[in-house]
Amino acid sequence: MWRSCSVMAAKGFLLTMAVAVAAAVVEAGGGAAEFAYDGFRGAGLSLDGMAAVTPAGLLLLTNDTNMASSQRNDTGMSKGHAFHPDPVRFRRPAAGAGGRGGAGSAAGEVLSFSTTFVFAIVSEFLDLSTSGFAFLVTPTKDLSTAMPQQYLGLFNGTDNGDPRNRIFAIEFDTVRNPEFADINNNHVGVDVNSLNSSAAAPAGYYDDADGAFRNLSLISREPMQVWVDYDASTAVVTVAMAPARRPRPRRPLLSTKVNLSAAITDTAYVGFSSASSIVLVKHYVLGWSFSLDGDAPAIDYAKLPKLPRIGPKPQSQALTIVLPIATTATVLAAVAVGFLLLRRRHRYAELREDWEMEFGPHRFAYKDLYDATDGFKDKRLLGAGGFGRVYKGVLPGSRTEVAVKKVSHESRQGMKEFVAEVASIGRLRHRNLVQLLGYCRRKGELLLVYDYMPNGSLDKHLHYHDGKPVLDWAQRLHIIRGVAAGLLYMHEDWEKVVIHRDIKASNVLLDGEMNGRLGDFGLARLYDHGADPHTTHVVGTMGYLAPELVRTGRATTLSDVFAFGAFVLEVACGRRPIEEDDDADDAATAGRRFVLVEWVLGHWRKGSIAGAVDARLGSEFDAAEADLVLRLGLACLLPSPAARPSMRQVTQYLDGSAPLPELPATHARFNTFEGVGKHQQELFDSWSVWRPTSTAATSFATMSDIGLSGGR
Repeated sequence: MWRSCSVMAAKGFLLTMAVAVAAAVVEAGGGAAEFAYDGFRGAGLSLDGMAAVTPAGLLLLTNDTNMASSQRNDTGMSKGHAFHPDPVRFRRPAAGAGGRGGAGSAAGEVLSFSTTFVFAIVSEFLDLSTSGFAFLVTPTKDLSTAMPQQYLGLFNGTDNGDPRNRIFAIEFDTVRNPEFADINNNHVGVDVNSLNSSAAAPAGYYDDADGAFRNLSLISREPMQVWVDYDASTAVVTVAMAPARRPRPRRPLLSTKVNLSAAITDTAYVGFSSASSIVLVKHYVLGWSFSLDGDAPAIDYAKLPKLPRIGPKPQSQALTIVLPIATTATVLAAVAVGFLLLRRRHRYAELREDWEMEFGPHRFAYKDLYDATDGFKDKRLLGAGGFGRVYKGVLPGSRTEVAVKKVSHESRQGMKEFVAEVASIGRLRHRNLVQLLGYCRRKGELLLVYDYMPNGSLDKHLHYHDGKPVLDWAQRLHIIRGVAAGLLYMHEDWEKVVIHRDIKASNVLLDGEMNGRLGDFGLARLYDHGADPHTTHVVGTMGYLAPELVRTGRATTLSDVFAFGAFVLEVACGRRPIEEDDDADDAATAGRRFVLVEWVLGHWRKGSIAGAVDARLGSEFDAAEADLVLRLGLACLLPSPAARPSMRQVTQYLDGSAPLPELPATHARFNTFEGVGKHQQELFDSWSVWRPTSTAATSFATMSDIGLSGGR
């Protein structure tokens, strides 16, 4: 019995040793070489870099753990190589017989060979990987100068493409590298001395059942098998692949003519090369076989080591069901709460700085303005154009109706001074001024909050009828008088001098009783009485710009008077200061630019200035009032600032407390007025054609003057 047990023990020991060498068989002689590894435990492979054999018998080319400094190159990235320990003699001194390509291979030519292997790529991320790996034939096992990452541990930036490399490889690449003309980030390529593949194809196989191509994701974490053959008689390399345990597809993935006799040396090593980078990836080879001048031995799947478990260990059924649900619910709740908080914070985030504390009463919370306008929805939009977008809102709590204008303020230059002036202008109180209630700053936006004017802008009533009745003469005169009173308050009656700098019909709003209120103080400037204004930038709108403002860039109360004069003519005549005269009957004059001041001046010369009144009024206007208003407009438009009336004089002329002086009738004065028209024409020619495209005309403004960028 003891003897029997000894025999059985000896047999068991031999069986264990057989398994330990992983069924490796090598036959040498007559130029033939063949081996098979169904797992690599005890195989004696030649390894370097990150390559290692796991206790389970898996060949691990690169892994996702930290490595010793000696295993890294200068880039700090990793690479690994694994070779069959003995070189293979790929050439014979004379033509032989037997085997594929034996009879057809001439002396000195590379013999046919075949190899197959099973591999798996396990990435830290399901949809992301580092560079892949390659099967290779190389004259030396010393690849210390090769680079990791996209070079796969095969070449470097200097020797890639060098015919002296004498390296043949089949790459399985999971990163698209444009420098190597890769076709995608999931491909198989045939490489000869270079990573610029001689032939390449997306990873996959052709199904024998229907011939359709089935894509295989190299980083799917699933094992798959590859077959590589070289036929020396035709100098053709074929590559096929399929999921593990499936038979070899009849149609190869790749078939390309490559004469390897110029690439492979007489004796060379066969093996694998891989490289890693910042993404943690494991490249596994489960089994491998090779044959020179014959078919590679079949791999025994039953003997292959298993891939390690990916993910958590199995748990009890109750925990498996309940714990993930509870954990998921908790995580989702936390994520939802965090998302809502971040969304709320992002939605209502404001830009606040310490210096704004003193303007607290004039600062609105963005959340209040967001809620007031229903999130700035289009249904709340009152108007849009170069000036920005204006929304109607109802403030929560007080239920006050407001208009909220959104303009850009990406430039921070002058913002402190501008907000200070917003706060100061917010203290203006006059029945003919739109009340500026305050402001808010958020990211790249400045929001200005005004009283809401239910009848909109005067510009709409003058130039965009949309079924609205034409303003009668009494309404127009009332609006002109109201705007004049508001300007007088700004120029002379308030504690500081305020220059509006953008007086025009689109900036005059009408309240519920059709009272004209001057608004939009985005370009306004204020200074102390008796002081000298220091503005040096041209801002405003063509047709309303005084000649001296264009020359010097210095805005004054009298440059406001000039703009008011253009406004007066616009209201009385129903025409813009500058227009394209597209409706001209005479073809010779069609397309000419209409300059309002020249047109009114022409009627004045003929002694029929009232003929310039808006034709839509017919005869329904007071001729004496029209004569006064039109002559007042021309007086305000005199090129010389000193010759223009002040706003106090203007209001006196309008209410009849002082007579309007007669306009000079000398030829010189005619030339002076013609100079106004020429000035406007030159402005028109210098800048882009002015055509109203929205409810308000686009302003011409240098926004760096007020710390804003973009148009108003």
